[in-house]
Amino acid sequence: MLLNPFYPLAFVKITSLKATIIFLSILLLKSNLIRLKGGLIGGLFALLLIAGILATSTLALGSLAYAYRLKKKSNPEDNQTQDLDTVTV
Repeated sequence: MLLNPFYPLAFVKITSLKATIIFLSILLLKSNLIRLKGGLIGGLFALLLIAGILATSTLALGSLAYAYRLKKKSNPEDNQTQDLDTVTV
């Protein structure tokens, strides 16, 4: 069996390829985790915004209904204005 004089170079090349593959795999996993984390944070933020919009619109609708009920309940006789004259001494 003949020894290849370039065997150390081939060994270094294969080892560097393995290291590169491991490094790129770690970066790929990291990017996927960052993407997942960003999606989760974005989804929670969107859910918070939607909940805020629903809460404020419900509050506005409730206040409108309350004002309508108060207006409907009040009697026109109770709201008569009095004619006041000035007092002369």
